[in-house]
Amino acid sequence: MWKHGWRDEIWAGLAGPWDLIVIGGGITGAGILREASRAGLRTLLLEAHDFASGTSSRSSKMVHGGLRYLRNGQVNLTLESVHERERLLREGRGLVTSLGQLMVSFEDDPMPLWVFGLGLTLYDLLALKWGHRRYSAAALRGLCPPLSPEGLVGGYRYFDAQADDARLVLRVIQEAVRGGGTALNYARVESVLSGGDRQVAGVSLRDLAPEGRGRTAEVKAPAVISAAGAWADDLRAQVGGRRRLRRLRGSHLMFSPERIPLTRAICLTHPRDGRPVFAFPWEGIIVAGTTDVDHGSGIGTDPSIQPGELDYILASLDRAFPGLDLGPQDVISTIAGIRSVVDTGKADPSKESREHVLWDENGLLTVTGGKLTTFRLMAHDALRAVRSRLPGSPRFNPHLRVLDAPPADADLLATLDPPARLRLLGRYGFDARGLAEAAREGELSSIEGGVSLWAELRWAARAEGVIHLDDLLLRRVRLGLLSPGGGAPLLPRIREIAQAELGWDDTRWDAEARDYARLWERSYYLPR
Repeated sequence: MWKHGWRDEIWAGLAGPWDLIVIGGGITGAGILREASRAGLRTLLLEAHDFASGTSSRSSKMVHGGLRYLRNGQVNLTLESVHERERLLREGRGLVTSLGQLMVSFEDDPMPLWVFGLGLTLYDLLALKWGHRRYSAAALRGLCPPLSPEGLVGGYRYFDAQADDARLVLRVIQEAVRGGGTALNYARVESVLSGGDRQVAGVSLRDLAPEGRGRTAEVKAPAVISAAGAWADDLRAQVGGRRRLRRLRGSHLMFSPERIPLTRAICLTHPRDGRPVFAFPWEGIIVAGTTDVDHGSGIGTDPSIQPGELDYILASLDRAFPGLDLGPQDVISTIAGIRSVVDTGKADPSKESREHVLWDENGLLTVTGGKLTTFRLMAHDALRAVRSRLPGSPRFNPHLRVLDAPPADADLLATLDPPARLRLLGRYGFDARGLAEAAREGELSSIEGGVSLWAELRWAARAEGVIHLDDLLLRRVRLGLLSPGGGAPLLPRIREIAQAELGWDDTRWDAEARDYARLWERSYYLPR
């Protein structure tokens, strides 16, 4: 989709005219671009780093209804979430998949098992989908043999869903671009521009891509929406808004399935504070988390897990699987993401509401909060809020598909087994055809026996807007999370496939490889 020279073409046309500017290339901004483009609006999305490089590639990978939000009385959020989850499961097959979960209870848990059962009953009723069942301690260990028998009371099986969060963002953006939208990564909004009435009327931006050489532009539009997530307060400050967001960090550890042999998610309460924690299979590895701590005032592009968080997650795993003797040496990689919630001053960060909010301040509409699962609802709410500023007062149809139907070619990827074929169709949608055609001999085979294919690297380098090596290995193809050393042992083969497609000379490749190695050690591995 984004072929050689695509960024130069966009920069040459930034003078517009534009109907809407969206700031932020995470899942919320992607959803707004998608729905606005469908309505025929000339929409420009600007992302300061890479698409999905913030919270939307560092989430818990769950497309869930927010069972734990019922504890906080957020019934409406849970109701919306379970309906959106079911919709994504239907329309995003291969990208959004059902995930069986076991909620386990121990004798010293602060909440009795029957309360979990009551919550799951309400959860299923909200989804109009009965899927939970109670199990004895012995039956749970039959489903998950590594579980500790010590103090195990029993538990419940239920179902939620999971996704590759970064690929979900990219697919939504790509379908928006195919529908007429424009998206530009590494384009940092330096400031908002005001018109004669002191209302926001555009933005000034700077190109951060190496090829852009720091070029700048001013872009005007009658409506500007900030979907900048944890960075939203920084933009709001430019229009006089007081800081209202609380930045919370959630971190995760990645393990090999040989060290934690799981076929479904395990959910339990942490022995230290009673917070829900989990471990589950994802993309051929096991993800464990998450923390929920105040991040503090400083915020960079690539946050990292802190030592206390590492100990916290390992303690939860020791509670569930003491016989596995897990330690830092078993961790393949880590991720840490910053999520923003409205700051009400609660002592426990987990008690803050996860519902999204809209603030319209001097013409800058900010949409923040919320969760991955409800991005479509957030997009519609934001667009309705600025509808009066948009030409023709457009209508936004909530009944259209969240994701386009993938191609139905009978021969497409015919050499792959059905699960691998479905996975590629889900992750790439319409572009699965191009990926298959671009693959060279042997490239439709898996990388080191994992779920990713060599052909995905070629396609991402050729057509998915990769600017830096970390874009390719951390978000397009998730080898930085899935492979030991961030995929460093695979770099010679990756170079053979991707360097020419990216148009990088040897000097550029070597510099990118060094930068990637430093970034991975600093932000995607064990804390120093």
